[in-house]
Amino acid sequence: MVLFLQGCNYRCKNCHNPQTIDMCNQCGDCVPSCPTQSLQLTTQNNKPFVAWNMSSCTECDGCLSACNKQSTPKTQQLTVADTLALIRDNLFFINGITVTGGEATLQLPYIIALFKAIKSDATLQHLSCMIDSNGSLSITGWQMVLPYLDGAMIDLKAWNNSTHRWLTGRNNDRVLATINWLSQHQKLYEVRLLQIPEITDYEQYIDDVAAYLITLDNNARIKLNAFQHHGVTGESLNWTTCKKENIEALAALLTERNVTNLILPSVYV
Repeated sequence: MVLFLQGCNYRCKNCHNPQTIDMCNQCGDCVPSCPTQSLQLTTQNNKPFVAWNMSSCTECDGCLSACNKQSTPKTQQLTVADTLALIRDNLFFINGITVTGGEATLQLPYIIALFKAIKSDATLQHLSCMIDSNGSLSITGWQMVLPYLDGAMIDLKAWNNSTHRWLTGRNNDRVLATINWLSQHQKLYEVRLLQIPEITDYEQYIDDVAAYLITLDNNARIKLNAFQHHGVTGESLNWTTCKKENIEALAALLTERNVTNLILPSVYV
């Protein structure tokens, strides 16, 4: 079961779900755009609040187009108890929980409380508890969630700090520190490299990238993802998409430098 948490501290030019970056400011501009009246401007705690009726929503995404913040009003506010009830309703169909976003670790207290509750419940503790992250969480934060964490998937969006900062708005120092720390504690499930032709710099720094990857936990997967236009907005719509031959070329360069456990896409769209 994947839980998408709203809000992100990165501003990636190539974000494939940019509506998860900003939090809704409850302005109500999206309400008239809904053809099924699934959005209603109400009040909560004496403040404006956009309420979303999931059962009548047709997922036309008109509200996303209407939002000046490129946020989404199609969210739910769940307590840990609410989430546990949702998990139990689907218990026979799942083998784990992954929290993602946006950037899930911005809501770290919720994650810790949820994972702790899962691991302390005899009927749920068999479920894996995973985090999908951009790696920006501090080491102190990772230390707090470590006792309840089975693994993390981390995006290394670029090797050179300048490229990473241009692409995401943030440096990659914390990302590398996160990857190193998780690897040392055998909690690094996967490092993800998103290949964007003529944009990302893995091939430019292939010797350094490969030398770094082979220092990580041997059990960690190195997943190569292919950039596509699905979901992206702005200038990235003009970027060249990544084809099978682009991924295979990168994989060959890494393999030549003794990087193993490579995972390539099974589908290119």
